[in-house]
Amino acid sequence: MQALYDVPAPAKLNLFLHITGRRPDGYHLLQSVFMLIDWSDTLHFALRHDGHISREDLGAPLPPDDLTVRAARALQAATGCALGAHIGVLKQVPAQAGMGGGSSDAASTLLALNRLWHLNLDRPTLMRIGLTLGADVPFFLCGDNAWVEGIGEAITPLPPEHALPSARFVVIKPAAGLDTPQIFSSPTLKRDSASATIAGFAAKHFDFGQNDLQSTAEALCPDVKKVLNWLALHKLRGRMTGSGSAVFAKISHQVDFSQAPGEWQVKQCENLQTHPLKDWV
Repeated sequence: MQALYDVPAPAKLNLFLHITGRRPDGYHLLQSVFMLIDWSDTLHFALRHDGHISREDLGAPLPPDDLTVRAARALQAATGCALGAHIGVLKQVPAQAGMGGGSSDAASTLLALNRLWHLNLDRPTLMRIGLTLGADVPFFLCGDNAWVEGIGEAITPLPPEHALPSARFVVIKPAAGLDTPQIFSSPTLKRDSASATIAGFAAKHFDFGQNDLQSTAEALCPDVKKVLNWLALHKLRGRMTGSGSAVFAKISHQVDFSQAPGEWQVKQCENLQTHPLKDWV
């Protein structure tokens, strides 16, 4: 095998996000359900025999040391593999959105190079490597929609009896992005939500809980509130995903989304029951 083309890296939505406390080291304790959607980046991988990792941006330009490059180097370091790769990245999931685009790119890179380099690492090993790259990366390696706890490292795939029903969503990313550390360091952030359970979530699914980061994010980025107000005007219940600034709503009736402000990225999506690369490991 010399190459892998059209490798998907799907985004996620946080159906809710509760902050239940804070550790002595400053890390916040959270509970959330991460749901995969069909808004994806597309990656291509060509084998190199010289050990070098190179990258080509097929869409918006990325930082030189982006998460695909860092993931490839982390996999080399963890395994001693002497092979390299040329990575093509077609970036479609917006950055600074709370959708995990970069983390998903890293996860798909680990999965693809594990196959291209014939490393045969198992899922737990890849997840341990992924955690060194970012707290969200292991979720994109677990293969399923999941209940996430701790600082993001405790991942429980949703059991079949609590599987998410298929649904359509509109996801809107305003022009302005949000800086995650700024939100988590805010004195206004709610940090005392009661602990929830998977069974409690499953009783309500898309209507469960709230995003504890949302009110702080609205103060830092008024565009978040503008999107929420626009959705409410169209009788849709919006919620910010992750640390924003993207907002989503379950589509319950026909809405003409072409009337949204032109500077917003608006996409209608469906949720995924499993990651498209789940059977790669």
